[in-house]
Amino acid sequence: MADLETFRAETRAWLEANCPPEMREPVRDEDDIYWGGRRARFKNAAQQAWLEAAIAKGYTVPSWPKEYGGAGLSPAEAKVLREEMARINARPPLSSFGIWMLGPALLHFGTEGQKRRFLNEIARGEIRWCQGYSEPGSGSDLVSLQTFGEDKGDHWVVNGQKIWTSYADQADWIFCLVRTDKTNKYQGITFMLFDMASEGVTTKPIKLISGSSPFCETFFDNVKVPKSYGEDVPAYVGEINRGWDVAKYLLGHEREMISGAGGSERAAAIGAAMKRLAAKNGDEIDPVLRAELAMFDVDALAYAAMGEKFLDEIKVGKAHPAQPNMMKYAGTELNKRRHELMMAVGGSRALEWESEATEGGKPARAWLRTKANSIEGGTSEVMLNVIAKRILDLPGA
Repeated sequence: MADLETFRAETRAWLEANCPPEMREPVRDEDDIYWGGRRARFKNAAQQAWLEAAIAKGYTVPSWPKEYGGAGLSPAEAKVLREEMARINARPPLSSFGIWMLGPALLHFGTEGQKRRFLNEIARGEIRWCQGYSEPGSGSDLVSLQTFGEDKGDHWVVNGQKIWTSYADQADWIFCLVRTDKTNKYQGITFMLFDMASEGVTTKPIKLISGSSPFCETFFDNVKVPKSYGEDVPAYVGEINRGWDVAKYLLGHEREMISGAGGSERAAAIGAAMKRLAAKNGDEIDPVLRAELAMFDVDALAYAAMGEKFLDEIKVGKAHPAQPNMMKYAGTELNKRRHELMMAVGGSRALEWESEATEGGKPARAWLRTKANSIEGGTSEVMLNVIAKRILDLPGA
């Protein structure tokens, strides 16, 4: 405990010295989030300074081993870092599907060569990844995917289509599920890694009701994917035709990531934003709505406590493998409820649509965007089915 308190004091001092004031302000637009990659541009000097300090300390991926760009923190130390960053409202220095999804899969299934190449690039923000999972006919029934890689000896020729590929138009590389054996549904999928600049890869943005969106359609037309990028760096993770094992592991981390939308903002910060909206609307929050806000605050804190319990169970090896499904369902539903309340508090002013640069112009778009939370990463209906079957063990589930 004394060591942890020493670490907390050191972490607090480091954050005060290295996290610029601009990086402690609420995120107001997409440019406030740094995703890295070949085409990335810093919004300002503070964003760059914060990233460079975090990279030097290993704090873009604090729990990863030092040899892969991390800080090698223990779970308890990583928790302290999260708490201290939340205390000063520090923005993450780097956001990345490589950090949240591919990285954990490589740490578990990857070769040493893959880890040293790709994990260090991810940790430094030098490469931006997107996820090639869902297809027009394979969403919840993902294992029915039909994108096919024809074996040509030292490479595959990939043809097919993915959909809902978040930020595909801005990504450098893709981790992609490709069928390589048409005779075996589950053991005929390979988890491939390839460059989005490869000839035959094209993307088309999908516009949502909320306006612009991160989603894209991605097309593969005779894309040549080599089987290796060098010694001990295969272009696939795990084994050929056993990519479904990797995919299932990664889905758990994706659902944890999406579930974070439900508990990432503390109740006080949410309440302050709602009060600002009410003030702009010239109204006091009515007693019934105030009671709903109080109930939300309690549920948000309970959700955060559930998340901490889940992390503690992971540490001691007692976490249920289906718990990410539970977190994903609860987190996304809580996030939708948060934005419903934001709209209620904002009143008619919250319906403002065009003033993207102001707080008053964001609630309606953000509220509409949350409708996708209960679809992406597995629908709420599928999550409830998994919870009923694997956690509650309900008859007939």
